[in-house]
Amino acid sequence: MRIAVQGIGVVGGFGSGRELFQQALVSGHTRPTTYPLIHGGVPLEIPAFRADTERLQAFVPLRALRRIDRFSRLGLLGAYLALDDAGVLSEGRQEKLGVIVATGYGATGITFAFEDTFIKDGDNCASPTYFANSVHNSVAANISILLGATGPSSTVTQFHLSVPSALQTAWLWLDEGRVDRVLFGAVDELSELIAYSFFRRYGLPPAGEMNPLRLGEESAVIGEGAAFFLLSRKAESRGGYCLLESVETGRHLRSWSPASAEELLIIGADGRRALGAGYAALAADANLACFTSHYGSSPAGPALDLAAAALMLQNGLTFPTPVSGGCDFTARVAAGGAALPTNRITCLTLGDDDGFGLIRLKQN
Repeated sequence: MRIAVQGIGVVGGFGSGRELFQQALVSGHTRPTTYPLIHGGVPLEIPAFRADTERLQAFVPLRALRRIDRFSRLGLLGAYLALDDAGVLSEGRQEKLGVIVATGYGATGITFAFEDTFIKDGDNCASPTYFANSVHNSVAANISILLGATGPSSTVTQFHLSVPSALQTAWLWLDEGRVDRVLFGAVDELSELIAYSFFRRYGLPPAGEMNPLRLGEESAVIGEGAAFFLLSRKAESRGGYCLLESVETGRHLRSWSPASAEELLIIGADGRRALGAGYAALAADANLACFTSHYGSSPAGPALDLAAAALMLQNGLTFPTPVSGGCDFTARVAAGGAALPTNRITCLTLGDDDGFGLIRLKQN
């Protein structure tokens, strides 16, 4: 079955929209901002790739957003941008459109805000608005309601492997004819809880920047954002970015087999040393690209990898991999602006407990 990527909507530390994302990829650099945090009574500013949802007001009236939390706003913005990019936003109600959202942590900000009201005010006075927005499926529900999508709606959570796992569900829905199109995306937010947990586990990165190809170092910079795609069973007359060829998930990946010697491999290395040896072993001697320095360490990152791959396949050109810190294993790092050496790209994501996700895309 041929699955076409018809539209892309992205938001992250680089800005919002396909155009700003592509500008960041072409330039080869995105500078993180900071997130305020108090640790041991000491105020800190930890490096972070933070997203801005202000552009959502161009699609949804402020009144409709009044009760919608930031986690859902990130997802809504990515969804609207994808439909607008595909040229179908003006169609109104999205008949037979399925919605699938991947998230690693869910709506952590509003979830713990709800728990705070529960502790402070008791179970009878805890905020119902906070509770409604705290469930993992809140963003998919908000998207379906505001778009008038009549197909099934679901959320998949598998931490850093949420994206390939959710994409398998999207594939099944299209293969079974359950829907005509799927709005598939990933979203994760940067909340105080996530920032604190990340800081306690990984500390502050050296010089406040990521060196994702220095796999022996701990250089992760926390990030947030969303990436959404409009998928259909076959390419429509308006064309599209690329075709989704296969999705594979599992455990204990020992090697991967490129379709040709020139096939490009995008790895999701995000500065976490615990996964460095796995990426180094699988990407050794490969034609390699890595773009996590544009959006940071986040479970939504693999979806942004997909967006970068789709843009390269559409343009037939490679984007530069930020390698200011160098690469500490043998690989052929793709240079920016060069012609794409092949018509296929594979995206590799590793998770904890030896889990992996492999997503293959090819040109139309």
